[in-house]
Amino acid sequence: MSTTTLVVAIVIAAVVVLALIATLWLSARRRRLRDRFGPEYERTVQEEGGARAAERDLRAREQRHEQLDIKELPAERRREYAEAWSDVQEHFVDRPETSVAEADDLVSRLMDERGYPTAEYEGRLRDLSVEHGRTLDHYRAAHDVKVRSGGGRATTEELRGAMVHYRALFEELLTDRRSR
Repeated sequence: MSTTTLVVAIVIAAVVVLALIATLWLSARRRRLRDRFGPEYERTVQEEGGARAAERDLRAREQRHEQLDIKELPAERRREYAEAWSDVQEHFVDRPETSVAEADDLVSRLMDERGYPTAEYEGRLRDLSVEHGRTLDHYRAAHDVKVRSGGGRATTEELRGAMVHYRALFEELLTDRRSR
């Protein structure tokens, strides 16, 4: 075997090995994002029109999340929020639409106190998705019912469901539990 042939074979082998390493690295990164974001990964792939764009978006969410000062609540504040949640639930029978609006407000206040920006709904979703990706469908469903209830277009059963959905996110945020 000539030296030129040997060099070409080594270069080809090196390129194949580098391509394999790159493929494995990209696959591991994709798997990590899927594990971290749960159903939010697939939703973002659909919204962004492909995995590459979705992964860029999800990594940007992670970077933004790293800049947030998310903090755990002291036991006393957790107890106060739990009591406030109980009050909201107790009033549901008499005022279901009002209770859903109060649940939304309570979740927003809890998010704010924990350090999540709460300026606009889409931003809340993006920020929550990093640690609570599996709970976002609950939040989306509850928010949708809340919006429809403002115009009187939600049934009592939908309002009850919204309370259950809000509670799922509320409990995660309150206990500092992540939905991974």
